[in-house]
Amino acid sequence: MSDLVKRSLSLSGHRTSVALEPEFWTVLDMIATTRQQSFASLVASLDATRPPERPLASALRIAALLHLQKRIETSG
Repeated sequence: MSDLVKRSLSLSGHRTSVALEPEFWTVLDMIATTRQQSFASLVASLDATRPPERPLASALRIAALLHLQKRIETSG
């Protein structure tokens, strides 16, 4: 299992950090590139739309998973 990698960023004017596996960061970076938006903008949009009971790290993992699922569906 991979070690977690922590990234720090500002969300709604507050500094926060999120720790995820490197593989999730890779997919999230790919999503931001595909959408032609900054990584910070991507995380901010995911943060704004996540259910309040879902932690940010979980929402980011789910976004990465859904992105990959969609790619598989469209390629298959």
